[in-house]
Amino acid sequence: MPDSTQVKDYRTGRVVALASTAALGGFLFGYDSAVINGAAQAIKSIFGLSDFALGFVVSIALVGSAIGAWFAGSLADRFGRRKVMLVAAVLFLVAAVGQAFPFSVWDLLLWRFIGGAGIGVASVMAPMYIAEIAPAQIRGRMGSLQQFAIVIGIFATGLVNFVVLNAAGGNARNTWLLGLEAWQWMFLSMVIPALVYGLLVLRVPESPRYLVAEGRDDEARAVLSTIYTGDVGAMVADIRESMDGDHKPRMSDLRGRTLGLMPIVWIGILLSAFQQFVGINAVFYYSNTIWEAVGFSESQAFETSLITTMVNVVFTIVAIALVDRVGRKPLLLVGSAGMVVTLATLTWVFGTAPVNADGQPVLSDGPDVVALVAFNLYVAFFAATWGPVVWVLLGEMFPNRIRAAALAVAASAQWVANFIVSTTFPGLAGISLGLAYGIFTAFAILSIPFVMRYIKETKGVSLEDMGKLEGACAG
Repeated sequence: MPDSTQVKDYRTGRVVALASTAALGGFLFGYDSAVINGAAQAIKSIFGLSDFALGFVVSIALVGSAIGAWFAGSLADRFGRRKVMLVAAVLFLVAAVGQAFPFSVWDLLLWRFIGGAGIGVASVMAPMYIAEIAPAQIRGRMGSLQQFAIVIGIFATGLVNFVVLNAAGGNARNTWLLGLEAWQWMFLSMVIPALVYGLLVLRVPESPRYLVAEGRDDEARAVLSTIYTGDVGAMVADIRESMDGDHKPRMSDLRGRTLGLMPIVWIGILLSAFQQFVGINAVFYYSNTIWEAVGFSESQAFETSLITTMVNVVFTIVAIALVDRVGRKPLLLVGSAGMVVTLATLTWVFGTAPVNADGQPVLSDGPDVVALVAFNLYVAFFAATWGPVVWVLLGEMFPNRIRAAALAVAASAQWVANFIVSTTFPGLAGISLGLAYGIFTAFAILSIPFVMRYIKETKGVSLEDMGKLEGACAG
């Protein structure tokens, strides 16, 4: 294991700086995916959308994310990690302006799709780049920066939306600065982080694994020498050996006997799907709508959602502190158990509450407190475990020779699952919030035997040794 035995000493500041820059893609990922939460009701009003149509406007970004993620791997192997991260920055910038000035719901869908493509690209590139430059000893913590950046992005969106909403008089349709409505400023606020991300990416070096794959060993050695203080010659040799092939990586390398794909790829796909099917993005895309439906005012719903995003940030920090100490698999199991209890509680509260004329539950004093506590505990369990750990695993669990392609497929599966949840949630919630949360509870239960059976611990294992776990994962 070259990371842990041949080259022990590394420059922590350098690693953190590179990982943080890559993780800024996660910030934009979180920011762009959650910004619709504050603008959703305004958009619904402007274009006269039904609940289903609003759900499609929200979730069309996830179609773009799935497609962006799918192509990100092959683009990264062809052009390099750094150039593809720049593409993500451009997509975020264009989408921010387009979503702020839609002429109709149709071009709004286009801009949402483009922004989603940026999210998909960033969701592949950040964990890939971080895993490929981080030493094994701290790779989990560095990989967790991706999720930390995502939740900071979500929190920043909530905070900006809240400030803009209150500055505009408490209504997203009110005119604010420069004659623009509040919801337009919510989208435009993404321009600044998109520009910062693009400028910082211009300053990071290319991934040494990509450079070795391109036969640019001297450049790879130079990059590794800025990270490690020891002789990196053996590491370059090990990277080259782990590529294991006489051709550049491609999607066909993922083929296997198990329904057409290698077992390790299926594990990555299912891991991604479970992360979404426990319903976390229903929380962040529709939290305002949920709390308004059970009797909260628009302002109260914003405040409650802001608290939830703060919980998300705090417990992601907990994950960063634990992932390299406790390991990936134990954290996933604890998270699954916690989500089962909290989601089951929400299912019971929403399912047994009296309903109003619209068929929505009305929470009285007592049950409303239980719902708020369970809701935030659910987010806490997810944020401390499944949120960051899945991204860490996706960035590191695949062997070097298939990492880009396998990560692209797994990330695409995550966005497809996210699309399914986000599109169906308004309809399910319209029937019964208890039904929606009951389905999330069922998937949380199913995630436990999946993790116990198929997830192998990767803590402290070098990327060059991941191929040795492949057979174990298959078993």
